[in-house]
Amino acid sequence: MPSILAYQSSEVDWCESNFQHSQLVAEFFNTFSNVPFFVFGPLMIFLMRPYAQKHSRHIYGVCVLFMVIWLLGSGYGIWLPRCYFPAFLRGNRLQFIRLVFITTMVSTFLSFLRPTVNAYALNSIALHILYIVCQEYKKTSNKDLRRMIEVSVVLWAIALSSWISDRLLCSFWQQIHFFYLHSIWHVLISITFPYGMVTMVLVDARYEMPGETLKVRYWPRDTWLVGLPYVEVHGDKNC
Repeated sequence: MPSILAYQSSEVDWCESNFQHSQLVAEFFNTFSNVPFFVFGPLMIFLMRPYAQKHSRHIYGVCVLFMVIWLLGSGYGIWLPRCYFPAFLRGNRLQFIRLVFITTMVSTFLSFLRPTVNAYALNSIALHILYIVCQEYKKTSNKDLRRMIEVSVVLWAIALSSWISDRLLCSFWQQIHFFYLHSIWHVLISITFPYGMVTMVLVDARYEMPGETLKVRYWPRDTWLVGLPYVEVHGDKNC
C-alpha cells in the first residue's frame, strides 16, 4: 500500500489541470482560492469579540477551526439548539460536545483513508444543517435571522452547484477550457462562513440569551451593498 504522503498519492483530483502554471503547485487556482479562509477566519475573530466577551469565547475556536476545516463539528457543538439533540442526551450540551468531538475525530481519520468519500459526507452533513435552519426559519419573525438564513442558503446552494458541476461535468468544462469551478466553490464557501456563523449565533440567542438583543452589523460598513456580517450584543431594555 503506497504512503498517503507520497508524491501525487492523493485519490482526489479536481478538474483543473495539474502543474499548468507552476511545477510546485498541482492545481494553482484551487490552491490559492483557499486564501479567503485564512483572511475571514481572523477577521471574524476580531468582529465577533463583543459577542465572545458577553456570551461565549468558544466562538474564537470556531473561527480558528474554520481555517483548518473543522467548522462543522465546532459549530454543532456550540450552537445546535438542545431541542435537536438526540433524546438519550437529555439536553446535556457537554455530553453532546463530547459526542461531536468523537465523531469529528473518527471522520478526520477516515478522511485520510478515503478522502473522496469524505468530501461527499461533508456535503451530506450540510443537508442536516439546512433542515435545522429551515425549521428555525419557520419559527421566527426576526428579520435579521430570516435574512441571514436566506443569504446563507443561497450562497451554499450556488457553492454546492459549483462543486457538483466540477465533479460530474469535468469533461465539458475541459472542452471549453474553464477549470475554475472548484476554486469558485472555495471562495463562495469562505463567504458563506460568516453568514452561517451569524445565523447560528442568532438561532442560539433565541434559546440561550433571552435577556439580550443581538443586532446584525456589516463590515466594513452597514451601508455597503456587500459586507461581512457580525453581531453586536445589547442588554434587554426592559430589564
